[in-house]
Amino acid sequence: MFTAPLLFTILITIINGVLSKSVELTFELPDSAEECFYQTMDKDTAASLEYQVISGGQYDVSVKIEAPNRQIIYQQEKMQYDSHQFTALASGDYKVCFSNEFSTFSHKLVYMELNVGPEQPLPGVGDHATVLTQLETSAEEIHSALNRIIDHQTHHRLREAQGRKRAEDLNEKVFWWSMGETLAIVCVAFTQVMILKNFFSDKPTLYNRL
Repeated sequence: MFTAPLLFTILITIINGVLSKSVELTFELPDSAEECFYQTMDKDTAASLEYQVISGGQYDVSVKIEAPNRQIIYQQEKMQYDSHQFTALASGDYKVCFSNEFSTFSHKLVYMELNVGPEQPLPGVGDHATVLTQLETSAEEIHSALNRIIDHQTHHRLREAQGRKRAEDLNEKVFWWSMGETLAIVCVAFTQVMILKNFFSDKPTLYNRL
């Protein structure tokens, strides 16, 4: 039976595959698990993969790209983030796998973006055989600039989310460390009071008995 996060991931993958050639999603990778995504590509089609671990453990994950003939195009072990560009060697389904099998208790939150083929032009631009007008050229340049801005904003959001998660983890560790120190100080103070009290307490001696 599919879990809710897995169904959400599959749904997002299908929607992105139907509407465009770009897949961009964030998914949870359980401990000791592997998640694979499939993308149909034609031969000689250019593609690029970019990923980053947002939270979990040491912020690392193993990644592999496999061709339809099971040839390994790209493989990295315990990476925090990376990007890779490649060209399809043959037509078929390409597999991108993210593995967290080396971790026994740390869940990972992973961001992935897979772009296949050239960027889609603006609607209406390029539909006619005449030379582009100045307005069309400017619109196309603005379109490309906006796409670059979106990419930069995505990267900054990912870095901000990763930094916030690290800060929260550090704050939690400092909090529990402070609680431990406070408890140790209380225990030491209580022990010292009991020892001093024992020193000054009146005990019956042989002289007092006589």
